[in-house]
Amino acid sequence: MLWYAYIACFFAGAFLANSVPHFVKGICGESFPTPFAKPPGRGLSSPVVNVLWGILNIVIGVLLAHFGHLHHRQLNPVHIAFLAGFLIMSVMLSINFGKQHPR
Repeated sequence: MLWYAYIACFFAGAFLANSVPHFVKGICGESFPTPFAKPPGRGLSSPVVNVLWGILNIVIGVLLAHFGHLHHRQLNPVHIAFLAGFLIMSVMLSINFGKQHPR
């Protein structure tokens, strides 16, 4: 496997992890931070913006997964790269949004 397949799969995992909170908050009708808010990443964007941002992240993630040959049936190192990207982005999002919305 070529080196760029690992990079593509890592970022596929990151984009797909990032799509989840935006898409879910958007379809639930809730505002949530996006890069388009003021200030970027801190202010709240409308539910429609979040749905669109979530879908864009899904599209980019799927394209990167395809480019990285993640579609192979047998487990191989690109799957590990994908999972690492998904895990790292998920933890980073939980820390970032946990600071913004303390309970």
